Amino acid sequence: MISATVVLIICALAVAPQAFAGWFGHGDPRACDLADSALPPREGHPFGFDVQGCDLYANVIYGARSSVAIALLTTLGTVVVAVVVGCLAGYFRGWTDMLMSRLVDVFLGFPALVGMIVILQTLSTHNEFTVSAVLILFGWPALARVMRGSVLAVVNSEYIAAARGIGAGPVRILLRHVIPNSIGPVAVLAGLNVGGIIAYESALTFLGVGLQTPAISWGVQLNTAQQYFTTSIHLLVFPSIFLTVTVLGFVLLGDALRDAIDPRIR
Repeated sequence: MISATVVLIICALAVAPQAFAGWFGHGDPRACDLADSALPPREGHPFGFDVQGCDLYANVIYGARSSVAIALLTTLGTVVVAVVVGCLAGYFRGWTDMLMSRLVDVFLGFPALVGMIVILQTLSTHNEFTVSAVLILFGWPALARVMRGSVLAVVNSEYIAAARGIGAGPVRILLRHVIPNSIGPVAVLAGLNVGGIIAYESALTFLGVGLQTPAISWGVQLNTAQQYFTTSIHLLVFPSIFLTVTVLGFVLLGDALRDAIDPRIR
């Protein structure tokens, strides 16, 4: 499967960029020479140099680490929050369900990108953790709604009634029975969202409110490249290609996983 291969390659770049960055040039994204500023591709440097005279190939390779790290942190965070909120709403119902549902509606009705920009502009630190936290803040509601529906579908099952009958408490029932039998759709949707998370992170960084230099990120590279679009187009092309292929790979892999897990949509 091509999408799985692409995702594996990107993950390998994120985990061990030093193993790939040295294939061309010196492999050090921090080794810069202003004499090479914005020079186009040449022998030994197939992507050329950035405005600081750093090897662009090495920087693009290392740029995968930030994107994948933020995608992983955000995905895990949104799933955890969604599971907690969805379980509270679907299992206890009543006023708890009403309160959680209204909270979800508020977040879904708010323009996510605008909210992210406003919050990030007020923060003094812009790293993988702060960007991930903001993405989690606006990323969990859709997953929570799916989790609530899944919990409602299983909470009246016979095995849940049997667990209550033998004296099992709500926490035990949720951990042992409800969550394992209802988290599947949430996991599939979370997988589909990974590509979007990477795109959001790059967009926020491109707009100047995400990761900041000296962080190495495709969004940072694109933010710099916009000022040199007409004179040094290679600064824009190569990070864009890697970003596009990565997002597309994760989206297609998520679609494939959804098709494999849910036979009803085949």
